[in-house]
Amino acid sequence: MLEIEYVQGDATTPRGKGVKLIAHVCNDLGGWGKGFVLAISRRWPGPEAAYRRWHRERAGNDFGLGAVQYVQVGPYLWVANMVGQRGMRTGSKGVPVRYEAIDTALGALAEKAAELEASVHMPRIGCGLAGGKWSRVEPLIAQRLTGRGIPVTVYDHQG
Repeated sequence: MLEIEYVQGDATTPRGKGVKLIAHVCNDLGGWGKGFVLAISRRWPGPEAAYRRWHRERAGNDFGLGAVQYVQVGPYLWVANMVGQRGMRTGSKGVPVRYEAIDTALGALAEKAAELEASVHMPRIGCGLAGGKWSRVEPLIAQRLTGRGIPVTVYDHQG
């Protein structure tokens, strides 16, 4: 079984050769304005525009917890908008992260990665603004991705 590779760096500039999927977690409210999404938007306008449209037109599509939207941003580069958090704030109902939704999204991501013969690149998804614990997310990545032979690199941003 492959191991998750951990590196220092920026997940919006993924390392290695071949097709790459950059995966990150979004909320279910259509909000895009804090955290890792800002780094994505600084590099490419497409993922934010697609996410906002996906949310706005949600009555007629699959937008919701566990869903994934793929946006091609280069010849060999895709961004996966994964809906894995309920709301945006920690409150009476706990932290926004939804591990079940991340698990479902990772399952779909694995199918797309296999189809594209892509490696997957991400920050520590669900563990920033979503308030999740890496000790809960890492086993999902191992089961859904590396356990299926899909290479995964996790980026810890410096500064």
